[in-house]
Amino acid sequence: MSITKESELMGMTKASEAVALTLKEMRKFARPGMTTKELDNYGAQILNDMGATSAPNLTYGFPGYTCISVNNEFCHGIPSHKRILNEGDLINIDVSAELNGFWSDNGGSFVLGPDVHQHQKLIEASKQILYKAIYNIKGGVRIADIGFLIEAEAKKRGYRVIKNLTGHGIGRSLHEEPGEIANYRDRFNQTRFKKNSVVAIETFISTTSTYANTLNDGWTMVGNNGGFMAQHEHTIVVTDGEPIVLTEMNEIWN
Repeated sequence: MSITKESELMGMTKASEAVALTLKEMRKFARPGMTTKELDNYGAQILNDMGATSAPNLTYGFPGYTCISVNNEFCHGIPSHKRILNEGDLINIDVSAELNGFWSDNGGSFVLGPDVHQHQKLIEASKQILYKAIYNIKGGVRIADIGFLIEAEAKKRGYRVIKNLTGHGIGRSLHEEPGEIANYRDRFNQTRFKKNSVVAIETFISTTSTYANTLNDGWTMVGNNGGFMAQHEHTIVVTDGEPIVLTEMNEIWN
């Protein structure tokens, strides 16, 4: 969407605060021995208390309120009573929701407890690359140039990007124009970021894979060449200068 009046900015701010707070609190609540369904239910309660509705559940009938992916699962992991979290797990939580007709999206990968499997370097790369990408976005910048930046920064650190997972426009629905904000230079995409538009910018930084494949459950995605992936995401408003990071209170950069 494009922000045209103060009430729209306020609406996007409130929706963004709901998803950001939920992500932040879920990360703090996660602990070894807990199931991913317990963690999901905790997030669902926070969204509900803030008057927000789970976006994947509402839009796609996703069997959960938030996406919780563990270790070799890249994204769209289904919360389960059978999946128990362990110390050192690489966890990704993605929270998106609707509140009073406005939609916002954010996510982040983190290690549960001590980094016994050495995932932190990958996580730091994803966080740093997202920061650099977001602060290079302003009205008139080519979407493909931001994709090029993300891939170049990943390569510099010895990583790859997932080419079939992308950021997207957001606001009055979960996915809007511009349709795809890729993590690589898509030379066929001549679109530029527009001032006052709202977009969800995501990094998909991987150790060995370049594509994500869907498992038989119809949701969970894993890498075509295995390995691990870190994802971090903020919803922002594009300006002529520094963007407004609407989901900043999730503290994924901390």
